[in-house]
Amino acid sequence: MSDQYIISSKATIKDALIKLDLSLGKALFITDDNHKILASLSDGDIRRALIKGHSITEPALDIAHKSFKFIQQNTTKKEELEQFKANKITLIPIMNSDMELVKIIDISKIKVMLPLDAVIMAGGKGSRLMPLTENTPKPLLKVGNKPIIQHNTDRLASYGIRNINITLNYLGEQIISFYEKNNEHQIQFNYVKEDSPLGTIGALKLIKKFENDYILLMNSDLLTNADFEDIFNNFLLKEGDALIATIPYKVNIPYGVVETKGDYVTDLKEKPSYTYYSNAGIYIFKKECLDFVPDNAFFNATDLIEVLINKGKKIINYPILSYWLDIGKHEDFEKAQEDIKHIRL
Repeated sequence: MSDQYIISSKATIKDALIKLDLSLGKALFITDDNHKILASLSDGDIRRALIKGHSITEPALDIAHKSFKFIQQNTTKKEELEQFKANKITLIPIMNSDMELVKIIDISKIKVMLPLDAVIMAGGKGSRLMPLTENTPKPLLKVGNKPIIQHNTDRLASYGIRNINITLNYLGEQIISFYEKNNEHQIQFNYVKEDSPLGTIGALKLIKKFENDYILLMNSDLLTNADFEDIFNNFLLKEGDALIATIPYKVNIPYGVVETKGDYVTDLKEKPSYTYYSNAGIYIFKKECLDFVPDNAFFNATDLIEVLINKGKKIINYPILSYWLDIGKHEDFEKAQEDIKHIRL
């Protein structure tokens, strides 16, 4: 957790002024030794205190607000965030059930706070993109001005998703190194290293703890502006156990199609069109679905979906109607470079 907006209960008003300058003057939260917030303090509070004759050597806690707005971890509704924004409150502490500080978020930069843990699969070799991936993992290939994977983590962060697990294998240390230097959204990254390939979902059994009851799983090589809030709300509304995001694919038949049953014609359709749904590489699972994933075994997300279907679980189809591109081949990569100039991610 970043301490950009945190000062100790022992700090003076001068200490607070220095910290506010470093944090661009937004606000500070004063905490005790157990990470519990005691008060909040703004630049305006300090200015008013100095006008009243307070000294900069006095404790900052003496002039701070003992009551402050906060959000309970994993309980945030969109309407609550909108109310904070309407009141021009942007920095909000997230508290756990013991009222301990978990993190501080800037809600001016997010749409909503979805109760999801994300898993991004980034362990593949990207063989079809050789020689581009000879010394660089595919997720770090740049589309526009930033790597493919960063487009995805930035978008997840805009939906308030801060717990992101990344499964690694091929040149994985480069991805870790990249995010050690580039984490402006204060994402809590957890890296899952596969000693041997475990498929698209087998590595999830290596993750010790998920903070939320729902897991978003996605490929790292997707370029998409899919609405994760709408996807999740659709999943909840239809009371699914799992969800597969899909890409509608329409096939036009240029001839009349004769439908038969045995030797008999049952229907005749003139130049019909059929819509099929291709896997978009984005899933949502209830956490308990992972009980069906074997330990230390190669297992794909599609294998889990088949198991869940056989168990009578409810699987939701969510067609993505917005922009989506799987960057698998050189022509896909070239298309992404053109598309990024015109789409808003």
